[in-house]
Amino acid sequence: MSPPLFLGLDLSTQQLKAIIIDEAENIVFEGSIHFDKDLPHHGTVNGAVPGPDEAEMTCPVAVWLESLDLLMERLKDADVDLGSIVAVSGAAQQHGSVYWNADALNHLSSLDPAEPLLHQLTPALSLENAPIWQDSSTTAECRALEEAVGGAQRLSDITGSRAYERFTASQISKIYRKKTEVWADTRYVSLVSSFLASLFLGHIAPIEVSDASGMNLMSIKTCEWDDELLKVSGGEELKAKLDGQPVPGGTNLGKIGSWWVERFGFNKDCIVAPFTGDNPSSIVSLSSPGDAILSLGTSTTFLVSIPPSSTLPKSTTTSHLLSHPTTPGGFIAMLCYKNGSLTRENVRDRFASGDWDAFNRTLTSTPAGNNGYMGFYFPLREIIPDGVIGEHFFRDGEQIPEESFPAASHPRAVLESQLLSIRSRILSILPPSSTHLRRCVVTGGSSANTTFLQVIANILDLPVYVASTSGSATVGGALLGKFAWWRAKGNQGTFEDMRPEGAKTTNVAVPDPEEAKMYEGLVDVYRRCEDKISGSAN
Repeated sequence: MSPPLFLGLDLSTQQLKAIIIDEAENIVFEGSIHFDKDLPHHGTVNGAVPGPDEAEMTCPVAVWLESLDLLMERLKDADVDLGSIVAVSGAAQQHGSVYWNADALNHLSSLDPAEPLLHQLTPALSLENAPIWQDSSTTAECRALEEAVGGAQRLSDITGSRAYERFTASQISKIYRKKTEVWADTRYVSLVSSFLASLFLGHIAPIEVSDASGMNLMSIKTCEWDDELLKVSGGEELKAKLDGQPVPGGTNLGKIGSWWVERFGFNKDCIVAPFTGDNPSSIVSLSSPGDAILSLGTSTTFLVSIPPSSTLPKSTTTSHLLSHPTTPGGFIAMLCYKNGSLTRENVRDRFASGDWDAFNRTLTSTPAGNNGYMGFYFPLREIIPDGVIGEHFFRDGEQIPEESFPAASHPRAVLESQLLSIRSRILSILPPSSTHLRRCVVTGGSSANTTFLQVIANILDLPVYVASTSGSATVGGALLGKFAWWRAKGNQGTFEDMRPEGAKTTNVAVPDPEEAKMYEGLVDVYRRCEDKISGSAN
């Protein structure tokens, strides 16, 4: 028999990526489909389609189906031995949701291997365009959910997060209340992650526990659906539409569907494991206790893995607490910002002629602290601070007009403000019993920018590492598949037992002590400026 291989996928905002690894985690294949470039006929812009209300953001489910068809054809053309793949799992953008009709099971279980997925499964949907994480059109639904349980902090205590527009509960609630025909036609609700797993299984896959904790519907203590929240969000029938309780990562959900075996030559005994969110998958791929992960993708996320303890970590109304995908009783603390790489690119285009080298030169030509200038950049309505949109500028803590802000200060300002927001919140998202963070692993597209990495080390006052392989969420998916296969062989240990050496990372930057101390002193200034723009948004 050929050595076993493991397939991981990541259906992110702008592309679908695949990676195949062997048992030693060597990469056998990498590939991707970029939605805008490879499938332009769907009309996506940065992977999304804005609605008539600028706050509404969706993606046609057809984009995801066609991208999977195309990616599998590329795998086949690359002569990858798909028959040696013994397990598949993956990740997807968190919070997006897919709505299936009553014919979904029939369509999924009777796929014709002579035909691609796209035309066979489009009729299985009750909603053609899926709400995605960038949608911010559900403010009213969020406030109603918080009010129903006694406020934002109470909801955070139950689910790990206060109500957020991008979270699935509010998306479901909007459809339940405003698109009654769609809701009546909906038999199953999937997250993007469980939607992808369903395609491989040939039936509706359960939602994975870590991704479920980004919905405002699951109890963070019991890892089961909260009946009161279900009823508020989708009525008495929502529990049935979710089709079962959440399941841990690394669970063996069953064997791959026959369509994959007959069309592409997959092993008929290939295991399908639950797909999780992109952030939990990055945790699986990159971190150990005491590590932080800074993901510099379309969104900016800061994640900390928290091991099980006798006391539940503190929930706040500005951070998230997620269940850990592979460690029962463990948690992930997370900060998430909507304005990430696209915001930095916007500043680059306006003030550095669209060139990263010019951006970096301008960045390094200004001193740490930016001569007292501080800028906030929110093209999209932000999550942290809540509801703020637009650009806001300060000098020594006092708000100033944009024309008084030097053009050369913008590149440093956008990076400093994004990172100072994280620095100002690190202590509040860690439980009192947590040890001091020992390092920060940076991932995402901007992790290749060495100038950025040094600024990150200085502001967060942590040594910075990067992974030796790209695509942390994709690798995490492959590892979750490997974990399910490893346990199916009779192993009883933990994920760390399966992977004793952990992730392969390289130290790329260490903090400059003087600059780190200077940034520590800027935290209070940053907070005062943020409070001013937060007050103007409310």
